[in-house]
Amino acid sequence: MHLERLVSLLEVVAVAGRPVSAAELQKATTLPKPTCYRLLQKLHNRKLLDQPADDGRFVIGERLIRIALLGKSDVDVRTCAAPLLRNAASSFNETVFLARFRNSKVEIIHVETPDDPARAFIHPGLGERPMHACSCSKAIAAFAEPEFQESILSGSMQQYTEHTKITKTDLRKEFDEIVKRGFADCDQEIDLGIASVAAPVSIGNIGATFSVGAVGPIRRFDCDYRADIGTKLTLLSQKIAGAIQLCNVADT
Repeated sequence: MHLERLVSLLEVVAVAGRPVSAAELQKATTLPKPTCYRLLQKLHNRKLLDQPADDGRFVIGERLIRIALLGKSDVDVRTCAAPLLRNAASSFNETVFLARFRNSKVEIIHVETPDDPARAFIHPGLGERPMHACSCSKAIAAFAEPEFQESILSGSMQQYTEHTKITKTDLRKEFDEIVKRGFADCDQEIDLGIASVAAPVSIGNIGATFSVGAVGPIRRFDCDYRADIGTKLTLLSQKIAGAIQLCNVADT
């Protein structure tokens, strides 16, 4: 019964789609007022509900959003993000991809290619990417907790090409630069002749759980071009974060 009451309160907040007062929740659930207020406090203490404006109104909390996100399949995420990625691939006239962080690894889970039949493009493939040598991984790592960054820097870092950074000093400096400009790049660090750029996708207050990037031949992806696309990707990342979060709330 206790659990059922907690779930009922969460369901009412999720369905409302707006901040909900304790009085509204008590009325909707018909719980005794002292019981309702006590359960709301428990949910708030455990970050299953939040009060963003300190006005006594509740929204779905950071912890519950994280739980919903962790349970969301790649198929669900692709469904939310694919239209935005497809439009970006057409607009940039470059390959655009979405990567996901889980189990201390970053994987590319979706790719959209240009629809221009005359355009030569590069497909990055799907699957895991090295944390120290790919734009999609570095875009997430740069915003991660210091402990996780240290685990990357202290681990074995393969040198794929002469451009791969494998020292703590170089990577720490790069992480700082990524945080300042808002996006990461990869200049032939995995394959010669190929460069990429990626921006972190932060969901609510739970940090960079995804990244969105673009990849192409170095003859096009020079420093200035990567900077231009990187700025555009930071704007795209906000739209993708909103789409994913909206799907999470709708499914909660």
